[in-house]
Amino acid sequence: MSDTTARRAALEEALLPPIVALAVVLVIGDLLILAYGEAPGAVWRLMLEGTWGNAYGIGQVLYKATTLACTGLAVAVALRAGLFNIGAEGQLAAGGFGAAIAGLALPAGTPSIIATPVCIAAALLFGGMVAAVPGVLRAKFGAHEVIVTIMMNFIVLALLNYVIAAHLHVPETLHTPSVHAGTIERIGSVIPAFHGSAVNWSVVVVGTAVSAVAWYLFRTRAGFELRAVGLQPGVAEYGGVNVSRTWMRALALSGAIAGLGGVNFVLGYKGYYEDGFAGGAGFLGIAVALVGRNHPLGVVIAALFFATLSQGGLAINAMVPKQIVEVLQGIVILAVAASVPEVRRLVRKAAGARRSGMPTSMPTATEELRAARMSGDQRPSA
Repeated sequence: MSDTTARRAALEEALLPPIVALAVVLVIGDLLILAYGEAPGAVWRLMLEGTWGNAYGIGQVLYKATTLACTGLAVAVALRAGLFNIGAEGQLAAGGFGAAIAGLALPAGTPSIIATPVCIAAALLFGGMVAAVPGVLRAKFGAHEVIVTIMMNFIVLALLNYVIAAHLHVPETLHTPSVHAGTIERIGSVIPAFHGSAVNWSVVVVGTAVSAVAWYLFRTRAGFELRAVGLQPGVAEYGGVNVSRTWMRALALSGAIAGLGGVNFVLGYKGYYEDGFAGGAGFLGIAVALVGRNHPLGVVIAALFFATLSQGGLAINAMVPKQIVEVLQGIVILAVAASVPEVRRLVRKAAGARRSGMPTSMPTATEELRAARMSGDQRPSA
């Protein structure tokens, strides 16, 4: 198969499952809406108007997508290394707590150019430390990361709840005092059309992080080693890759990315850490990574899709229950999971048909080399 054909097949395998899932969601969504006696067209139109039809809706979608992009990318990075990180919920909370602690520790009036990076670094550090625990246990003792990351969620969330309730809460609340420095300005203060929405400039920070992760995965040696370990750890180790170290690095990076999502709420929205602020975004990140096919760009698109459903559920609540959106989110996951094997089979069958229809009188250099090696001659024809 030529490089062009291979790239085309890979692109089709990546894009078709989400498209199939979207079609399934639209059909089942229509049926659910009809069951409540409403017109599907009117409900879908109301959802679009409440999300992408006005500046406030767009701002809310971007705000929710910012956190989901972090948790989804965190899960995707771990999956690229062959690990299943289910601890993004706890890592997200730890990152938000770290940002709040740094913002409280800094003196009031600290310049934003210093305070904000310090708070962001604290979020990355706290999230990374939480994920490093299952990384070390997996690498050193063979403990399965799924079990350990699930347990770490309970441990971290319970510990943070105790610290807030016993030592750091504002009376009659379950949140810390407002941070002294490091807050991130809302976009609405610069662009009046977004006034009232929660979207803030952390969307730029997260966008930069997504680009950096994409560069790391596909343009660096360490990223290549991470992906190689995820595909074939035995072969990667035979090639000189330290598998244990790669696992630890992958989970620590995954946790740091999830922790970065806490900046969106703590520094950009509320200005303090609040117990339970994650609200399931860490677990929804698993779905975002799955629908995004573990690619940074796909994760961003999937995060926008799920954020649109979340915000759209509030917009259509006057006509149908917003719980329909939660049902549709589950259907998306099931549809993607079910369609991936079938789409892969059809794409490879079509690629084989295209290849069989190609003229064979002009073989590619790769095919010549492969044929030469099979025949025992290492010198391909000129």
